[in-house]
Order: sequence, then C-alpha cells, then structure tokens
Amino acid sequence: MKVLDGAELASYIKERQAKQVRALRQSWRIVPHLAIVRMGEDPVTDTYLRLKRRYGEDILVEVTVHQTTPAHILELIQSLNQDTAVHGVIIQLPLSEPTITEAALHAVAPEKDVDGLGGSTAFTPATALAIDWLLAGYGVELVGKQIAIVGNGRLVGAPLHALWQAAGLNVTVYDDQTKDLEAVLVEADIIITATGVAGLITPAMVKLGAVVVDAGTAAENGQVVGDVAPAVRERTDLTITPSKGGVGPLTITALFDNLLLAARRVADQTGQQDL
Repeated sequence: MKVLDGAELASYIKERQAKQVRALRQSWRIVPHLAIVRMGEDPVTDTYLRLKRRYGEDILVEVTVHQTTPAHILELIQSLNQDTAVHGVIIQLPLSEPTITEAALHAVAPEKDVDGLGGSTAFTPATALAIDWLLAGYGVELVGKQIAIVGNGRLVGAPLHALWQAAGLNVTVYDDQTKDLEAVLVEADIIITATGVAGLITPAMVKLGAVVVDAGTAAENGQVVGDVAPAVRERTDLTITPSKGGVGPLTITALFDNLLLAARRVADQTGQQDL
C-alpha cells in the first residue's frame, strides 16, 4: 500500500509560505490577515479554528475570529470587505442558522474569498486545490484515467468536479444514493469520496491497484471518521490517504496559499511586483 500523506506534503509547502510571509512583512510592510466569521458554538468548529490559528502563528499570518449573529453577519462581512488590513475572509461552516449560508458566502468580496466558495470567487476552493496538490505531489497521473467523485457538496465534490472537468479529465460524480454504486465504482481508477457517510466505501467497491482519497468526515462513536471502511486500508495494492493526515492538513495549507496570493495581489496593485 502506498500512503498519500498530506501532512508530509503540507510541511514542505508551509516552509515556502513562511518565506513568502517574511518577504511581505519585511520588504513591503504587508501583514497577511485572515478574518474568520463564525456563528454559534460548536466543539468541532472550535477544533478547526484552533488549527487555523496555530497555522497562522507558525508562518506569522494574523488570524482573527469574529463571532456574529444572523442579524449582523452581512454587516460584519461588508465591514471586513472594506478593511484594507484584511486580505482574506472566510465563513466558518456550518453556520448555526443554515438558511443564511448562501447569502453569507456570496457577500464575501471575490478578491477576499480565499475559501473559494462564493459565486464569483477569484480563488480555487481550498479542499479541491488540496486534493489536486496531493495527487500531483505523489505523482498520480490523472490524464487517461477513469475518475469517480462520490459526493457533490459545495466544499469538495462540486468544486473538484468543476476543476477537473475544466482540465478535460474523465470525471463522473456519484453520491451515496447512486444505484449500484459498487458496480460503477469498481470500474474507477481513482476514487475521491466526500459524502460524510461513515464506512460507505467498502473493499468490494475498489478495483485492484486503485487510488483512493477519503475527504469525508462523519461522527461515529464520538470519533471523526471518513467515508472509507477500515477494511479498505488493509489492502496492500492501493494508493490511499491515511485515516488521519490525508486531505485535512493540506486543505489548511491551500487556504493559506490562497490568502498569500490575495496579499501578493495587493502588493501588485501598489507596484510591488517583484515579490
């Protein structure tokens, strides 16, 4: 079995990002700043926020968290859009009031939408970018392969499908309700799964020598698990993400890469194009 270790790959990219931040801060007095908008209280969200704050601290990026309410979220986003010291704005999902999710995501200015989830964003969505990086980093060839994406959500499936379809790849989207899912998946050379259905992908669904990327998250017995059943990882013929440290660490890295791109664009606009 070959392991797609996203954490290892992220560590190399992180070193490059730290150098970029030093150049921005020391040469141009630009301090990259990520503003995170959250609503409600949730332990899982708290964990994600801690990871992003820690990552920011490691590479000297300012990360601020803004707690808000349904009545004030759009006003807050507009304020952050207009704040020239803020280079990226993300909406930490899920919101405690899901009905305003679309409005909140689309309210973020395109040039600051570093999560890539708004309607006219200037960035590739972070998780889709992370999966693309992960496969490229380990030399997984996509051209000429039959690719299956299981799950068509806004965070993973939909943006990844759009990214790869635009690149001319042979990619098809399914979900956990697809009839005869096993029959269609067993023909795929590469499977990307992100449904949030624990244990959905079983060994019988995966062809010999396939590549499997598990980007799903679900709660099971108080633990966060993926879409891939444990028995799949017992097979020695597969190239697969680990149960922990696969897509997740690289997604945070991709988010901060988008943030640094936003900050560099600010430098470009002020004539500092030699970064």
